[in-house]
Amino acid sequence: MESTRNQLIDLLARNSDRFISGQMLSEHLNITRSAIWKHMKELEKDGYVIEGVSKKGYRIIRFPDKVSENTIKWGLDTEWLGNTIIHKEQTTSTQHIAHQAAQNGAAHGTIIVADEQTQGKGRLQRPWHSAKNLGIWLSIIIRPSILPYLAPQLTLMTATVLADVLHNKGIEPKIKWPNDILINQSKVAGILTEMQAEQDQIQYIVIGIGMNVNHKQHDLPEDVNRKATSLTIETNKSWDINKLIQDILKQFEDTYADYIDNGFIDIKKNWENYGFRIGKPIYISTLKEKWAGKFLGIAEDGALLTTDKNGDTCKIYSADIDWLV
Repeated sequence: MESTRNQLIDLLARNSDRFISGQMLSEHLNITRSAIWKHMKELEKDGYVIEGVSKKGYRIIRFPDKVSENTIKWGLDTEWLGNTIIHKEQTTSTQHIAHQAAQNGAAHGTIIVADEQTQGKGRLQRPWHSAKNLGIWLSIIIRPSILPYLAPQLTLMTATVLADVLHNKGIEPKIKWPNDILINQSKVAGILTEMQAEQDQIQYIVIGIGMNVNHKQHDLPEDVNRKATSLTIETNKSWDINKLIQDILKQFEDTYADYIDNGFIDIKKNWENYGFRIGKPIYISTLKEKWAGKFLGIAEDGALLTTDKNGDTCKIYSADIDWLV
């Protein structure tokens, strides 16, 4: 059920060209005029600019550009994803908060979003620089009824979600196995999937998404400057982070429903459509050997498919890959 505050925002937004009396809002929302005033003050804290005139009522003058529970929920077109939103102005990492929330019973579809992370991380515990108010630092809690060995498919699925969202905005992304989103061969986003499970049952999965959005070149740390990029750097324009989050959540919900109903086959095809250097030579280094192979695509279990030294197809689950770019 839509919250009172979201109903209030919706009423004000649909009537932004005129004042709505406190009495009318009170009757429509079935709350007191004092409660209306308190909601207005909370909305102002979120950055809504609201004009209140005696004997006329209220109207919205300007919507906020900051991220908050209210700004994400207003206009969010999902059924279950994002019904519960935990917003932090600053946190160590949204993954950390998500694990705590999941262990305390947070519902399927709960999201955690932060303005800034002080200890953001990617795969293999690599640090992820999460600048304040410049990017999307987001974790999604899901409780899928799939076997634990299928969980890696959800990382690949999420990569297609981000790629589809960017593609729909006129950007041509690539997915570098297993979890990086590239624009012009530079990393713009990454995905981190973590799971709590028993042998045959998933308790919950946390999918973390980090995306560089409104960074300019000087906002990126020197150690990643040559390898990383942002949407602003690539398009020379600023982006509405709230709208991007909403688009990602909507695309995720739709793609997840298709995955649960139809399995991995369509996800796999879509991933390979975006796959970075599919059909091209790569250099593989494992603990035991090194060789040059051809990147063939991905397997159903998320493994990288390549050729071995004899030219036969083989699966790679963990290795250092030199993409020979």
